[in-house]
Amino acid sequence: MAMALEEARKAAAEGEVPIGAVVVCDGQVVTRAHNRRELDRDPSAHAEFSALVQAAHTLERWRLTGCTVYVTLEPCLMCAGLMVNGRVDRCVYGAPDPKGGALGTLYDVSHDSRLNHEFEVTAGVLVDECAEVLREFFRARRSAQKAAQRAKRAAEAAEESSQA
Repeated sequence: MAMALEEARKAAAEGEVPIGAVVVCDGQVVTRAHNRRELDRDPSAHAEFSALVQAAHTLERWRLTGCTVYVTLEPCLMCAGLMVNGRVDRCVYGAPDPKGGALGTLYDVSHDSRLNHEFEVTAGVLVDECAEVLREFFRARRSAQKAAQRAKRAAEAAEESSQA
């Protein structure tokens, strides 16, 4: 999970929502990734989705049995669905996602008997650190937005006074 946190911090440095993921297969790190939706203009560029696709290419197989996905935030429906379709053995995540979590918070795709695969889930690993990276990012983003709004109002006020 420490590696996934490093990836999350890379995402934040790039202006992306700070989520990182690592895929480990048979005890070896196969891939690492972080969110790149804004940079790539790609709605599927979630950390764990990218890491799983890279893992399939690296391992040269679509069945990712023997693999564990470590991710800093509980996966969404798309990413959890990819874990089902990729036949991962396990997902370990840090912070729960109350707005989109699909491994137990809003849905539980990992243990839905209607689907053709189930996998183990371990939640809350380094939860405080994972949640803090997200909190810091959104705190800074809100602060920057407020500063931009203040600057805009000041510029508008200066414009109005110069026209008067």
